[in-house]
Amino acid sequence: MAALQRPRVAGKFLYAGERKLWIKGVTYGTFRPDAAGVDYPQPETVRADFAAMAANGINAVRVYTVPPRWLLDAAHGQDLRVMVGLPWEQHVAFLRDRGRCADIERRVRAGVRQCAGHPALLCYAVGNEIAPAIVRWHGRRRIERFIHRLYRAVKAEDPDALVTYVNFPTTEYLHAPFLDFVCFNVYLESRDRFEAYLARLQNLAGERPLVMAEIGLDSRRNGETAQAESLEWQVRSAFAAGCAGAFAFAWTDEWHRGGTDIEDWDFGLVTRDRVAKPALAAVSRTYTEVPFPADTPWPFVSVVICSYNGSRTLRDTLEGLQRVEYTNFEVIVVNDGSTDATPAIAAEYDVRLITTENRGLSSARNTGWQAANGEIVAYIDDDAYPDPHWLQYLAYTFMTGDWVGVGGPNIAPRGDGPIADCVANAPGGPVHVLLTDREAEHVPGCNMAFRREALAAIGGFDPRYRAAGDDVDVCWRLQQCGGRIGFHPGAMDWHHRRNSLAMYWRQQQGYGKAEALLEAKWPERYNRAGHLAWAGRLYGRGFTLPIPLGVSRVYAGVWGSAAYQALYQPGPITLLTLPLMPEWCLVIVALAVLSLLGLSWPPLVWAFPLFVLATAAPVAQAALSAARATFPAPAESAPDGMRRRLLTAYLHLVQPLARLIGRMRHGLTPWRRRCGAAIMPFPLERETWREAWRSPGEWLLDLESRLRAIGAGFSRGGDFDRWDLEVQCGTIGVARVLLAVEEHGAGRQMGRWLLWPRPSPPAFLLAVLLALLAAGAALDRAWLAACALGAADGLLAWRMAADCGSALAILDRAVRGSPGP
Repeated sequence: MAALQRPRVAGKFLYAGERKLWIKGVTYGTFRPDAAGVDYPQPETVRADFAAMAANGINAVRVYTVPPRWLLDAAHGQDLRVMVGLPWEQHVAFLRDRGRCADIERRVRAGVRQCAGHPALLCYAVGNEIAPAIVRWHGRRRIERFIHRLYRAVKAEDPDALVTYVNFPTTEYLHAPFLDFVCFNVYLESRDRFEAYLARLQNLAGERPLVMAEIGLDSRRNGETAQAESLEWQVRSAFAAGCAGAFAFAWTDEWHRGGTDIEDWDFGLVTRDRVAKPALAAVSRTYTEVPFPADTPWPFVSVVICSYNGSRTLRDTLEGLQRVEYTNFEVIVVNDGSTDATPAIAAEYDVRLITTENRGLSSARNTGWQAANGEIVAYIDDDAYPDPHWLQYLAYTFMTGDWVGVGGPNIAPRGDGPIADCVANAPGGPVHVLLTDREAEHVPGCNMAFRREALAAIGGFDPRYRAAGDDVDVCWRLQQCGGRIGFHPGAMDWHHRRNSLAMYWRQQQGYGKAEALLEAKWPERYNRAGHLAWAGRLYGRGFTLPIPLGVSRVYAGVWGSAAYQALYQPGPITLLTLPLMPEWCLVIVALAVLSLLGLSWPPLVWAFPLFVLATAAPVAQAALSAARATFPAPAESAPDGMRRRLLTAYLHLVQPLARLIGRMRHGLTPWRRRCGAAIMPFPLERETWREAWRSPGEWLLDLESRLRAIGAGFSRGGDFDRWDLEVQCGTIGVARVLLAVEEHGAGRQMGRWLLWPRPSPPAFLLAVLLALLAAGAALDRAWLAACALGAADGLLAWRMAADCGSALAILDRAVRGSPGP
């Protein structure tokens, strides 16, 4: 009998060698200990149980105590892998006694040594459902640190083994990013609620595999037929949701806990006498069909790869598509005027090659969908390659929802080198933005798919985006037309990150250019500073973290009684998020200039401490972000790990500068103005008449449409604002409008509009400060400082007036042009 290959983690799934390992498991025990203290049945019973499991398509067994070696041998004899639980007294306040903690670690190490290296080993579980009362008593951070301590102890005894902790909904907030994969016990009897919670757990798991460590239903209370039906949809839902595996609880009704045989629950697939229940046949049938039944009527998909000089990585993409387990698809390679070996490499594979002159990424993507024969068009970049089940998960999401587009995660592969590992932990990478656990606001272009008819309805991709930004634009336009974009965590691909600092620098400059193009087309989605305010939450690695001052809190319910407890993070403090902006570099330069002017006028020396603080803030944020970066296990060791963290911190520092250069080169500057001539920035009143009645909301929607046609950026007032719309043409001045509708009978209406300018309060305060400083310098006859400060103040005041006047002019133009009936 050949030895089982040791499992490893690869993205969202587990692998044994080069084959994906689906965990199709059952739990086993706990059992009443015999006279010798062995808490498992007799060896002949265990061997019979394992043989029955293997005969029913089960390939993994979860045990809750350290098994004897003969049990592992019996599992190996049936090609079963064993998830070994390392038990300890997690039901008591174990952290109160240092001696107890040391003893727990000692016993964990002893249990690992007993199993280390065995070919049947799947993984170790260093805990199972630490009670929420105990977590609440000690505090979540102390619990997380202790789990990490046990993780390190296991790795010290068996370095190549996988390690997990089995959590459950009541303590889902426990944060353990060091674990190899994520496990949860979940018991929900509603399919909709179960599938919704799986989507939430997948987002908590992030780039790691998710395994359902216990699912099941009690046949004593619900009946054996209901148990079989429930387990069937639970298993199908788990794998359809992108889980790497599931364990049905339990193999047998025989169950012993706390010194007592449990007689009033029957969760087993077989009875205590090993008589099969209908649930066994249901689980066996579904386990043979993971992740989806073989007879699923999959839609035809056209996979489009757009490449411009992508010969370095294109072969990986095409090889990956040959391994895709999907029979109903075609591959189209659009060669966008490459000058390297791209067309020659594509010609080696069974693909449709279309060669065009170099017209940019959006044009190439349009060429792809226009030539596609599939009802679904899936895009993957030429520096990415798909998971074997990528298309299945994309198609399944389309088949089970009214989505016009679907995306999935993109994960950096291992082995690309230390710089690529650092770039994967740096800001500016391709991330997805989720409105809910299943619906996306944006999916990145390296892993996205759309219904062909939806792309045709909006005219495809906008060709102005030659290298980046097209994915954001197409998502927004689809949503503007009422479409919804889905997200599936199992539809993953491997996306190479930039493997040189120069390539990363150029990429971030390109993203800055894309931001400028998007802001010019979608000004209403950007704030005054020219930054996009996403409606959803960004997921992925590499975000620069603001310096934390708030304290996260756990929603535990009254007296800790909530069944589902979640972690709530405080909102970021605006002042501490400012150093995250690319324009913070300009603030540092301005403070440096003021510090130099202090040589001319000593009172300005106060600017030097501010300059130091302004410079230190992004350095601190970069260091904090680098400290939380994750690298492949061998790279975590010092000194290599320290070098990678230093390089990652450096990338966090230079990325905003590269992005700023790209933004400013293409017009997205802090001093940009998008409107025409200004008028005097004084309040105005306007009147418009309607012969046909319309609601005030319809009046304002008309005004919005005119502003949008003009290309003005605007935002709506909130629930507590005494204004309806705000128009911005620059960064430090806006104009606002308030509407009052008079009713004149017979449906006739008079609209009264009040328009007024509003300078930016920070800019106004800065102007006052500069004026005072200029006056002080003049009184002290420090003419260089006085002239510099006065000029800066005059320029700032002029820009405030110009921004307010331009916004007022365009708002007045839109109001005057309000349509009649």
